[in-house]
Amino acid sequence: MEEPLCCCEYVDRNGQRSHLVTCLCDCEELDHGCDRWLRCRPLPPGALRAVADALADRARVPWFAGALKINVSLVPPLLLLPVLLRVAALHLLLALLVLTSLPALVLWYYYLTHRRKERTLFFLSLGLFSLGYMYYVFLQEVVPQGRVEPSQVLILTCGLVLMLAALSRAKKDPGYLPSPTGKGTAPCQAMDLPSKKVTGSSNGLHGVASLGAASGRAANGEARGHSRLPAEEPDGTRKDWCARCQLVRPARAGHCRLCGRCVRRLDHHCVWINSCVGEQNHQAFILALSLFLLTSVYGITLTLGTVCRGRMPLVALFYCPGAYSDYSSALSFTCVWYCAIVTAGMGYILLIQLLNISYNVTEREARLALRDNTGRRLLGGLVVDTGHYNRGFLCNWSHFLSLGSPALQRSAEDIV
Repeated sequence: MEEPLCCCEYVDRNGQRSHLVTCLCDCEELDHGCDRWLRCRPLPPGALRAVADALADRARVPWFAGALKINVSLVPPLLLLPVLLRVAALHLLLALLVLTSLPALVLWYYYLTHRRKERTLFFLSLGLFSLGYMYYVFLQEVVPQGRVEPSQVLILTCGLVLMLAALSRAKKDPGYLPSPTGKGTAPCQAMDLPSKKVTGSSNGLHGVASLGAASGRAANGEARGHSRLPAEEPDGTRKDWCARCQLVRPARAGHCRLCGRCVRRLDHHCVWINSCVGEQNHQAFILALSLFLLTSVYGITLTLGTVCRGRMPLVALFYCPGAYSDYSSALSFTCVWYCAIVTAGMGYILLIQLLNISYNVTEREARLALRDNTGRRLLGGLVVDTGHYNRGFLCNWSHFLSLGSPALQRSAEDIV
């Protein structure tokens, strides 16, 4: 019988028993890379990735039943964010440098992970730690100056707690389709159907001929070959078949290559919650975004009212003499600008989401329509109307507010 692991032992990616003390020993990838670097020879393709994977596998901390692996993507936000913001508070020019380079670095990392088609906790960690650190600076630097009432601190705290609760709900099941090999697989629910007439169904999964061709192709993380369309049935019905999940998808469902699952009414995969946004969590996602914007704007207003006294918040954001006269005010003002940049980005995401809901279109469907040249750009390109599901502003919002409710389980004939 194999002995249990001690607190400093672990089983590595090769299935071998190892110890934390030997974390830098017997690393062939690192030895090979250093050897080529010392000889001024270029590294072969994939060498840096192999070294990074080896180091990530050995990054662990002692624990009772064996050393726990640390997700390396969680570390950079915890270390870099407070350091960069405190450096930016030293001088106005440093603030300009940091506040322009930080968003650029985040966008670069996003495109890097998006190209590699891999999930990461970096963005979720950055978002949560940013919230915590901004709240800490607010309590330590702004509240002690005496211009913020206890009731205002309470309102800000409640907004933060409610936002985290909505975020927790948004991270739950987005509406994964049951695996055909799983136990207790239930027939899929009938979903949104286009405005035109739909014929035929099979096991409660209704096909849509006009949307099926687009749904079967790669979009929102669907790689080519993940899905295809079988031949048309005798009754004229087309079914959207996912070869990766081995199931027939209902209308508006899609396969996410990052999660590796098919999701009902898939909108997109959000890196900020490290999960898909689908039928079951779309409402919570919108609520979390809305609460974040309200809480952030309120916190920015309170901070600017303390640091830049006697000025309107919008004016104080761009003109606040004496903001860098002392380090406490400079740190608070720098954090305000950091919050303003993040809030502007999240505000744009929320605007696009609200417009899509108003036209009853998902991000995935909009990308498919643009790629296949079947949609109309409206409002300066902010929204794409596919023409399939748009039934008017009020009906579209009524449908969105009823997502996930038992009413959506009725048949397609009742919906149309």
